[in-house]
Amino acid sequence: MQLSFLTWAEAEAQFRKDPMVIVPIGSTEQHGPNGLIGTDALNAEAVAIAVGRETDAVVAPVMAIGMAQHHLAFSGSITLRPSTMIAFVSDYVFSLARHGVRKFFFINGHGGNIAPLSAAFSEIYATASLDPTGQVPRLRCVQHNWFDQKSVRAYGDEAFGDKEGSHATPSEVSLTQHLFPDAIKRVNMPPVTKAHRRFTDAIDYRTLHPDGRMASEPSLATPAHGKALFDRAVADLSATVRAFRDEP
Repeated sequence: MQLSFLTWAEAEAQFRKDPMVIVPIGSTEQHGPNGLIGTDALNAEAVAIAVGRETDAVVAPVMAIGMAQHHLAFSGSITLRPSTMIAFVSDYVFSLARHGVRKFFFINGHGGNIAPLSAAFSEIYATASLDPTGQVPRLRCVQHNWFDQKSVRAYGDEAFGDKEGSHATPSEVSLTQHLFPDAIKRVNMPPVTKAHRRFTDAIDYRTLHPDGRMASEPSLATPAHGKALFDRAVADLSATVRAFRDEP
């Protein structure tokens, strides 16, 4: 069930029954020649909603803007500073904690979110540890990347091999094609070349990766691949949510 479609009274009753929420988090950034700018947020939200349906859990509103500073040389990309993201996640979590939520299961769709999200959890725990009154609630926050699930990785390796790359991947583009078939983009693109080093800022990223891809061949994406990846991500994450809910 989605929090956005509950009344406050329904949310209050649900949190008393089950003090856990699923939080989709993604990004708004370029995804190569045929990838949607909203890919990371759209995928994370769709997977989270399906997982929520499978586990009868509340799905909170998607965090659609993430840490994507390195993509800002491409039109349409939006970012939060790492420090802003840490503060935003903390405020988001403590807002729901005020209403009785104690467990937060983040389903992430963007690699650039991993480090700041982990740092945000540390800030949240530090707030409780440093509170001399002992009034700050004890919370548990975990993050799981839909694209890192075991069966998802296995399928991607089998379907795309070394063409998967690490950004604007055929896996994530396939998932959007499955979810939003009316938004499929047909674009001819040359073979991608691998960069010789890691990027730094946005200009450096575009210099190393002129069309936005990172060693990936998203022209291999298909809706059928997307459905297979979606089903695997939902199954794996649903099992993990159930285990997380049952942990003391």
